[in-house]
Amino acid sequence: LTGFLGSGKTTLLNRLLRHPGIEETAVLINEFGAVSIDHLLVREASENMTVLSNGCICCSVAGDMVQALRDLYFKRANGEVPNFKRVIIETTGLADPAPIMHTLIEMPLVAARYSLAGIVTTVDAEHGDQQLDEHLESVKQAAVADRIALTKTDRVARQMVDALLQRLQALNPGAQIFEA
Repeated sequence: LTGFLGSGKTTLLNRLLRHPGIEETAVLINEFGAVSIDHLLVREASENMTVLSNGCICCSVAGDMVQALRDLYFKRANGEVPNFKRVIIETTGLADPAPIMHTLIEMPLVAARYSLAGIVTTVDAEHGDQQLDEHLESVKQAAVADRIALTKTDRVARQMVDALLQRLQALNPGAQIFEA
C-alpha cells in the first residue's frame, strides 16, 4: 500500500482492518513518524509489533524491511504472534515502490516465504495533479500500481476528479482505478 504524503494510505488501511475478510493479516508500517491505526491496538507482541483486536499484527519498520519480514515469519513459526496469511506493507509517502518490489521478488530470504500479490496506490484527488507534477515518487507510485484508489473526491469538483482519472489512466493504463 503506497501513495504520496497525505493521500489517505492509513485511512484506507484502517478501513481494510475493519473488514471481516482481513483477519490473519500482518501489517508492516514503514514510516518515519508515529502512525495511528485508530484504536485497534490491544496488546504488544514485542517492542515493534502489536496484535490488533481483529487478530491482525501491526509492525512498525524503521529500518530493514527484509529483517522485519524475516522476524515476522519466525515469530509466527514460534507462536509468538498469531497466524497470518498475508502481509500488507504500508510505505512511507516518500517511498519509491520499485526497491520494495525488487526486495519482495528478488531477495531469496523474502521470496522463499512471501509473494507479491499487488500494489495499491492512493492518490489524493485534491492535490494529486500537483503532486504528480512536482514529485517523481508520486509518479512512480501511480505507475507501478495494480490498483489506484482515488481519495478525497468529495473535496473537489467532478471535473477535477475526471481530469485526474484521465491522467492516471494515461500514466498507468493497466491499473484498476476506483474512487475511495
